[in-house]
Amino acid sequence: MKYVTIINDTKFEIEIRNDGTLLVNGKPRTVDFLPLDESLFSVLMDNKSYEVVIDDREGQYEVLIQGRMYTGRVLDERAQLLASRGGGLHAESGEISIKSPMPGLIVAIPVQEGLEVKKGQTLLILESMKMQNELKAPRDGIVQRINVTTGISVEQGKLLVTMT
Repeated sequence: MKYVTIINDTKFEIEIRNDGTLLVNGKPRTVDFLPLDESLFSVLMDNKSYEVVIDDREGQYEVLIQGRMYTGRVLDERAQLLASRGGGLHAESGEISIKSPMPGLIVAIPVQEGLEVKKGQTLLILESMKMQNELKAPRDGIVQRINVTTGISVEQGKLLVTMT
């Protein structure tokens, strides 16, 4: 089965072959993927081990790996065809809700409501498992609401920031 995965606006063609091998942009990759919890996974890729948090938000995935947050979508061949006929793969407007990908402590909020932000700009820093994770703006926009304050603990799925 072939898929297109879009991570932070970079497109990857992924093919999962019948024998279980994986091709990324035509190159073979060795990947072992083991679920540890509902959203926590152990990934072995090219002889390196990673702990990955993956949160499915209605077809858009937030992936936290090595303290960095990535936003992505996965489209199979049918979804690619529908998206190409519909004129695009992601919305460039509308409200975006940034939710906590894991439980943690809010250590910094370098933005304020009403601020215009650029794609990739840090919206807040969440500390979890002794790692500081920067949650970044998935696209250019305006911070509409900040629903947390520095120093509070949040649960996974807690609405943190809303932007348009």
